[in-house]
Amino acid sequence: MRILVTLLVLAVVGIGGWQLLPSQENKNKTITVGTTDAVTDLDPAGAYDAGSWALFSNVFQSLLTFEPGGVAPVPDAAKSCAFQDSGLRTYRCTLRTDITFPSGRAMTAEDVKYSFDRVKKINSDLGPASLFSTLASVSADDARTVTFHLSSADATFPLKAATGAGSIVDKDTYPADSLRTGTTVDGTGPYTLTSYTKDQRAELAPNSRYKGYLGGTGRPVELRYYTDSAKLDSAWKDQQIDVATRNLAPDVLSRLNPSDPDKRVTESDSAETRNLYLNTRANSPLHDVRVRRALAWLVNREELAATVYQGTVDPLYSLIPTGITGHTTSFFDSYPAQNAGKARALLAQAGVSLPVRFTFGYGIGRGAGKEEAAALKKQLEAGGLFKVDVRGYEWTDFQKRWAAGKMDAWAVGWVADYPDPDTFGAALVGTGSTMSTGYSNKVVDHLVQDSQQYADRSRAVNDFRDIQSDVAQDVPLIPLWQRKEYVVSTEDVGGGQYLDDGTGVFRLWRLQWI
Repeated sequence: MRILVTLLVLAVVGIGGWQLLPSQENKNKTITVGTTDAVTDLDPAGAYDAGSWALFSNVFQSLLTFEPGGVAPVPDAAKSCAFQDSGLRTYRCTLRTDITFPSGRAMTAEDVKYSFDRVKKINSDLGPASLFSTLASVSADDARTVTFHLSSADATFPLKAATGAGSIVDKDTYPADSLRTGTTVDGTGPYTLTSYTKDQRAELAPNSRYKGYLGGTGRPVELRYYTDSAKLDSAWKDQQIDVATRNLAPDVLSRLNPSDPDKRVTESDSAETRNLYLNTRANSPLHDVRVRRALAWLVNREELAATVYQGTVDPLYSLIPTGITGHTTSFFDSYPAQNAGKARALLAQAGVSLPVRFTFGYGIGRGAGKEEAAALKKQLEAGGLFKVDVRGYEWTDFQKRWAAGKMDAWAVGWVADYPDPDTFGAALVGTGSTMSTGYSNKVVDHLVQDSQQYADRSRAVNDFRDIQSDVAQDVPLIPLWQRKEYVVSTEDVGGGQYLDDGTGVFRLWRLQWI
């Protein structure tokens, strides 16, 4: 009987395995993936956004990367990496010996040093230089050894080096003090970029030269970029794409049925948040903290989540989202419910004329940004306290406008760079933050720096609680919601559940034909 049962089990496993193997016909067939995320720049020194980094994580290598669901980085282009001192100010990596650029030249420590140096030197308004604020210098000790010298203790530096900001470029083909132009890249990732048309498509072929953390590369992939959610949905319905992700419209997502036999639906938690950022500069109508606090009293997150997003996002009351160490509900504690009376009293104390007029910008085609802006305008104008001028901008223009402080308020989604609360700290509320709100609080800056001294990240919890409390009082931003991640694919494509897990890595190589 035991022999018979064993044979039956083996037979079932064999049939299941056969069904999961790609047919010879599909083996080299391209998998098409649709998204509304845009690529700002093909040069890692010039882009700091989800769409660009999704592409970078496939065509470039960093010293380190993240395993699916992992919180600690693992070696990729590096053979090993470690802090050399208990003070967490000297970080050293030894490179693999078998990585070559498309030119055939071997990657060396000089390329790594060059890549980090040029990010800081170019210091693009739209680039990731702010991530390396604690990086004082980089030295190439020999062909395979690179050492990072930090200005202060920073336990999070390995996490930052594992992101798109740490993409390693060929020093012979990328200019030292300016961004590279054109539509090609010279990376060593699991894919090569064979063709690129801005805002339309990126064609990726498995890189046979790839050597790193992954055991192998995936199927050929074509990324197709759509200007808005409606066009993405139309492409999905017309069977023009095999996978749809980031961002189908809320009304489409709310109707998805995981049991539908014609498609595969993955819904998962995400560390992506969306905030309303406020210009705190002296020339802004929102400069007075009492005006910003008045705005905080008028935002109704539950209404946004239920109506505009139809339950596909969760209301968020803090800088740090749920699931990340240090999460609190500081904005709920300070502004528990809509209260126009409290808002009016604050504006009276500020001595401003009513209604307070300000501009509110959003990125065109970025999910339900237009509908969200209309809903927020209605909430904020209730009672005649504010008059909101809503304007939509093309994505790159939108980025440039907030970087230059040309708007009074703007709503932007923030995808965690790495799975640590630090990614929601200096980048969003530190002096000189990526979101360029003009906000500067020395106490917050010190708390961010203090939190970076703990290799055991659970010890940083109190610092991040204090940061969130200060932010709720200063209101340089107003948290709106936390996204749920959705990936939809045809029934013959597997691996969608591994595509995006909040670590900033877009795992196209996990997609397979079934």
